[in-house]
Amino acid sequence: ALSTSLDIGLSNWSFLYVTVSLYTMTKSSAIIFILLFSLLFKLEEVRVALLLVVLLIAGGLFMFTYKSTQFNAQGFMLVLCASFLGGIRWTLTQILMQKAELGLQNPIDIMFHLQPLMFLGLFPLFAVFEGLPLSVSEKLFRFHEAGTLFSLVGKLFLGGILAFGLGFSEFLLVSRTSSLTLSIAGIFKEICILFLATHLLGDRLSLLNWLGFAVCLSGISLHVILKAMNSKGEKALKLHKEASSDPDLELLLRHTEHGE
Repeated sequence: ALSTSLDIGLSNWSFLYVTVSLYTMTKSSAIIFILLFSLLFKLEEVRVALLLVVLLIAGGLFMFTYKSTQFNAQGFMLVLCASFLGGIRWTLTQILMQKAELGLQNPIDIMFHLQPLMFLGLFPLFAVFEGLPLSVSEKLFRFHEAGTLFSLVGKLFLGGILAFGLGFSEFLLVSRTSSLTLSIAGIFKEICILFLATHLLGDRLSLLNWLGFAVCLSGISLHVILKAMNSKGEKALKLHKEASSDPDLELLLRHTEHGE
């Protein structure tokens, strides 16, 4: 809960200093940290194909955002720390959700236990850095027009609903697959953000940026293909073990083969 709250808090804080492009490029390093902690906790096995996927995605994102960012050291460090905490966050989440004895496979259950602790983790930072300015702001506590207050509360409410939906879908994906799969799937979201920022802010993409986009998509596609192949192999192995463990079924299969 602490790593989750700090990941979200530092990520949002960084937007005061960095552009969307720099944020996206730096945040993509979370894949590396997730892989590192997944290997550390033995959730993933070292495979050349897996390393290739990570390198393709990270390299593609770097090329996609090259020379389209305004570097800021403070903001960069905030995003990098958030990426590191994100690696811890999703690795621990996978461990929690995939342990049947804990009974936390349902996303609502994990959110019910984590959200209050996340609030406690972020509240001290909020009180120190935003408490006083928010308490004297004319947009909230010292409002003069009810319309302004309702507009702000409505935006906060809508953002809360979207955040709940995002958290629910992320936890559901982790419970069914892995934290690394979640991170790789989230790359598509980052690319969409970059496209929106490019369209809304009028940024132009060079040929190198488009090449990076293609490299990134190739990494995502490779991961999807590998996952599908591993899934089929695991299902076939499971069926074979079930057949070999059932003497009646094995006898029936042999009889069928002799009959043919």
